[in-house]
Parts: sequence; structure tokens; C-alpha cells
Amino acid sequence: MQAYLGIDVGSVSTNVIILDDQAVVRDTLYIRTQGRPIEAVQTGLRQIYERNPDIMVRGVGTTGSARVLSGVVIGADSVKNEITAHAVAAMHLVPDVQTVLEIGGQDSKIIIMRSGIVTDFAMNTVCAAGTGSFLDQQAARLNIPIEQFGDIALESQAPVRVAGRCAVFAESDMIHKQQTGHSTADILNGLCQALVRNYLNNVGKGKQIKEPILFQGGVAANKGMCRAFEEALNTKVLVPPHFNVMGAVGAALLAKEEVSDGRPTAFRGFGVTDFSYQPKSFECSGCANMCEIVEIILNDKVISRWGDHCGKWSNNVSESLQ
Repeated sequence: MQAYLGIDVGSVSTNVIILDDQAVVRDTLYIRTQGRPIEAVQTGLRQIYERNPDIMVRGVGTTGSARVLSGVVIGADSVKNEITAHAVAAMHLVPDVQTVLEIGGQDSKIIIMRSGIVTDFAMNTVCAAGTGSFLDQQAARLNIPIEQFGDIALESQAPVRVAGRCAVFAESDMIHKQQTGHSTADILNGLCQALVRNYLNNVGKGKQIKEPILFQGGVAANKGMCRAFEEALNTKVLVPPHFNVMGAVGAALLAKEEVSDGRPTAFRGFGVTDFSYQPKSFECSGCANMCEIVEIILNDKVISRWGDHCGKWSNNVSESLQ
């Protein structure tokens, strides 16, 4: 099967998808990054290959916070930021999409599109309230499986108002509501509404949120959050089929476009799962910028460097593997 790989390496999860020649998603994989992005990518590729041994990779794209690192490790044809990847994936499914709400493990973003072009975007800055990690933490504190969080919130009859401006305040307010006798369902529903208010007042501040609206990222699995968004926006919010791996879908689509002229892929092959990589960093003292240089070493040879403004180090690599 000729296909394209999309890899999204984030702080919480690493997602790998297979896209066929007709741009149809054939397989998806979601694993935890656990602070080790190289090992997560190798594990993901190993598992995806075991499930699809007949795959012939024609192109690979990476995105996410570790997109450059993972792109060097596997030999990516396309390395793009999350805004671009999510926007491309959204437009592939809903060509006339105008707003993308995306909430992942530790960040959240909004993408505004008009006529197929990204015109504005924003990301959360100092607060992680409303992200997947925070919801996981609250579910664990309440001894509720995260998979049941949304369903329980939907059972609410009288949601309570929870402070949502800050993760610390939200948790304190939830504890106070528990101690005053409110039901778990009402508290969870109130939390969802608070987090949506926080998102719209911070990430979405000043943005024109127009339909069609897509809700992407792992938090889109939470039915309570979906309903809270629809109530706050007073309109329908669409959750795409592969909502939790849309970044990887966009990365694969971008890779497909990158090699559309018939050029061979830079993918190193599934043998990278057995390679030994060693990342290092150092500070360049050549000028006042004091750039932090990151380098990747494979079998005692430096295969890539980045982080310098002038190219002194990135343009001087001892070995480039083809």
C-alpha cells in the first residue's frame, strides 16, 4: 500500500497516521510521549509498521512541539507548525470551515480561516486550565475514568458556577462545591462551562467565531466540553472523525503535497526504530545572541544542528544521512 505518514509529537501525546493515495486515513495510533519524544516516535513507527507490514511510504510529515527533532530522526519531507497542520486537516474535511477550536494535552489554540486562508490564530499562554492534562487531573482527583467525564457532565440538571480563570482557582472552587453538597455531575458540568468561558475570553478574545466550527484535539472527546461550547456560542460545533489526531492528518497531507512532483522521500525507513540517537545542546558564545544550539548525534556522527541565527552551526554538519 502506497501511503503517507503524518506524525504529531506533542508534550503529552504522539500521534501517527497513515494516509493513502486518495487522502483517506487508513490507520491511526495514539501513544503517550512521556517526556521522551525520540523513543515515542520510534515506538509509534514500530507499532504502525507491525499493523501495516505492506506499507510503502512515499512521504512523511511532522508537526507538534517536537516537529524539528522528530523530522530529523525519521527524515521528514515536510516539517510544519501545528497551526498549519490543523488548518490543512480541517479544510480537507470541511472545505468551507471558518473556525477551528483545538484543545490538546497542554495547550489550546483557535484558528480563524476565511476562503481557505488562515487569517488569524491565537494560543494559550500562561494557563493550562481546560487542557487535557488539567481534565485528566480533575478526573483522577474525583476518582472518575476520564472516558466517563463527559457522559457524567451531561447528566447534570443544575450546573454550578465554577471559577475557570485559573487551574488552581478552578480546582479550589470545585473542592468548595463538593463540600457544600453539590453533585458530581453538576460540578463537572459547571467546570466544562467555566473552561469554555476561559477559552473564549482568553484564547478566543477579539476573534470572530463563525460557522462552520470544528472542535479538534483530544479534549473534543469530552461531550461535556462540546455541549458547553455549543451553549456558549449558540450554534452547532462539529467534531471530525479523527479529532484527536488531526495534527498528524494535516502533516500527512502536507507531506503528500511536498512530494507531489515525484521527488523521492527523505524517509529513512522503518529501520529508524532500531537506531540510537543522542540529542545534545550547547550555548554558542560567538556573539551577543548566545544562541542555544541543539544537535542530534547518530552513531557518533552529528546529523543535524539547529537553533543558531547565523547558520554557523546548522550549515556545518559532519554527516548528512540520505
